[in-house]
Amino acid sequence: MPDYRIIVDLSDRMLYLLDGDQVTKSYPVGIGKMLTSTPTGDYRIINKQQNPGGPFGVLWMGLSKPHYGIHGTNDPASIGHEVSHGCIRMYNEDVLDLSTYVPVGTRVTIRQ
Repeated sequence: MPDYRIIVDLSDRMLYLLDGDQVTKSYPVGIGKMLTSTPTGDYRIINKQQNPGGPFGVLWMGLSKPHYGIHGTNDPASIGHEVSHGCIRMYNEDVLDLSTYVPVGTRVTIRQ
């Protein structure tokens, strides 16, 4: 049984999917702007919503920190940049791929 968890590294703007201590996948992400930075800490995925619409792209995965999540985007050019209001932005195909591995309850660590 895999033991998946997510680490978001803000310094290199990457999201890593780990099984135990092994990185199994990595994805480029967009992160929060200076005034609306992405919060660091340990969280969990508490819900998933298909096709939330607008800037959230094809999928929203809400974090245990209210109003923050990992989601797709309607602006793929924003990936790799400091652009969001604090959320973790992914390419739509990447967030869909990630969501197949991580159930609600998955641990998410966001670090500088």
